[in-house]
Amino acid sequence: MVRIREVVQEALTTGYLTVKAEENLRLLLQIQYDSQDFDAFMTLQQAASSGCVMQESRSPSEFENLKTLKDSLLVEPVGSKSS
Repeated sequence: MVRIREVVQEALTTGYLTVKAEENLRLLLQIQYDSQDFDAFMTLQQAASSGCVMQESRSPSEFENLKTLKDSLLVEPVGSKSS
């Protein structure tokens, strides 16, 4: 089973919290969790309120635009060689 801290780490790494991840967090918070999970959740709350993590549920169109931009920046240029 996925843990709260794993969902949080994904959001912190990508800078995005998807609607599905929020749903997972709601479910996970209803069952027993440990202090590390709680601390991770509080870190996510701070990151979201400070703008370090964008919530898809709060601004879906802006979220999608940023996700598209990020994906386009990660595309390797044509003709470049991977190591």
